Amino acid sequence: MMKHDSDYQKRESIEVYDTTLRDGTQGEGFSLSIDDKLMIADILDELGVHFVEGGFPASNPKDRKFFELAAKKRFKNSKLVAFGSTKRKNTAAKDDTNLQELGKTLVDYTAIFGKSWDLHVKSVLKISLNENLDIIADSVNFLKTSGKKIFFDAEHFFDGFKHNEEYAVNTIKIALEAGAYKVVLCDTNGGFLPHEISKVIEKLKYYYKMDLSMLGIHTHNDTDCAVANTIAAIMPGIRHVQGTINGYGERTGNANLSSIIPNLELKLGFNVIGKEKLKGLVKVSRLVDEISNNMPVKNMPYVGESAFAHKAGMHANAVLKNPSSYEHIEPISVGNNRRFLISDLSGKSNIEAKAKELGIDLSKLTISEETELLNRIKELEGGGFDFESADGSFKIFMDKYLSKKTKNYFKLLAFRVNTEKNPLNSANLSHINSPPLSLENNIFSEAVVMIEVQGKTEHTVALGDGPVNALDNALRKALIKFYPILNEMRLTDFKVRVISNRTKFGTASYVRVLIESSDKEDKWTTLGVSENIIEASYQALADSITYKLNKEGI
Repeated sequence: MMKHDSDYQKRESIEVYDTTLRDGTQGEGFSLSIDDKLMIADILDELGVHFVEGGFPASNPKDRKFFELAAKKRFKNSKLVAFGSTKRKNTAAKDDTNLQELGKTLVDYTAIFGKSWDLHVKSVLKISLNENLDIIADSVNFLKTSGKKIFFDAEHFFDGFKHNEEYAVNTIKIALEAGAYKVVLCDTNGGFLPHEISKVIEKLKYYYKMDLSMLGIHTHNDTDCAVANTIAAIMPGIRHVQGTINGYGERTGNANLSSIIPNLELKLGFNVIGKEKLKGLVKVSRLVDEISNNMPVKNMPYVGESAFAHKAGMHANAVLKNPSSYEHIEPISVGNNRRFLISDLSGKSNIEAKAKELGIDLSKLTISEETELLNRIKELEGGGFDFESADGSFKIFMDKYLSKKTKNYFKLLAFRVNTEKNPLNSANLSHINSPPLSLENNIFSEAVVMIEVQGKTEHTVALGDGPVNALDNALRKALIKFYPILNEMRLTDFKVRVISNRTKFGTASYVRVLIESSDKEDKWTTLGVSENIIEASYQALADSITYKLNKEGI
């Protein structure tokens, strides 16, 4: 049984403030609609995040609408926060449109950022240092008298502390004196290292006698240290952390809550969201990726698909005997799964573990049969197959090798695929019953497939936006009348990789095609290898359909 709670921390609580819906959306390739933001807010509430920063209502109509709709929802765990800035120079807080908008937003908490680095005060705002202090105090006081609880984000605090320590400290003191609920110390440029962060916090605590319970930490990941910097601030006494799910954010991203939360909960013994809710972390991580239309990072700590994946045979053997030999926590504690990968590095333990994972019994094999199976897998891997990335094809291979379960649902007799530029008028293609085509740039593909199914020969023609799409359409068209359940299945990803070969180069090289498919409950990946990309694609498509039918027990 793995145990990671530190003895010196007695389940002290940490506040978690998520800014995925605001700071996360500043990341390249990360964009959310109003409905997306509402869904993610619900997901974060379910996870148990304490504060959810919903956006900048004064900056755009979408965020204003979000708060209007979100105010009608009942959150169980999270408090919504509206974000904005301190007032403009030469303007009274009561006359500032940004602060007015924050004041009337239907939430109890607001966050405003202000300058704590004298460089920004002098060179960007072009005002005196005292004028900036007045801006902070007036802004916080206005929102407080409007009934709000205020997070003051001390922008560029650590840079400010490094260049003008006394002034940076004065900016956070003035915010607290004006009534801020918390002052958040920001490493806005993300340029600091953990030892520097901890030295600053220690000095605030012991030299400036500041109450660290009134402070928070907000770091960016430009040195790849945002998570470590956050923990470096927590250890001396900060108890409020900010970040985003999966570390989304501007430039290289924000501090990654998908790592921070389990580090604090499991490694340091703090009470963050609770260990039961922590089991939903992987689900939240992947839902945020899916809603934002981003590919999950496989090797992300804790939540990545590869976080508890074992490839080397020696590692797999040890994990089967004692998981803690190569795993720092139980995967289920964050909602993840242990996986065993199959490759040319695999040993018998990998094969046994992967077979068990897929529900295949190898217990009746003799030692010589196991060795023969392992050698066959290594032979296929050496020829370009990559079972590590294609569990679906591996299961089909194993079932066929063991002469179990998988049957021949159909037999290919022939196929032909053509791609044309400047085709005939689309009306001349209406006799082909296929999904509608975009016919972009006047290019289309046509596939002809002849297969044998249940003793009958099927000859079908279908169009597609590309040769693989056309082949897939023709194959499904022939099979759907025999296996209607294939209507549930869809192709979700397609990848091609050229495999180096000593005798073949360039366009004559072998290619590996990986196809990811899914239905209502599951997803699986299949592969094909050939000198011809269409042949490799057909192999992967056929395996994908076979996997689905086998899974359904047909």
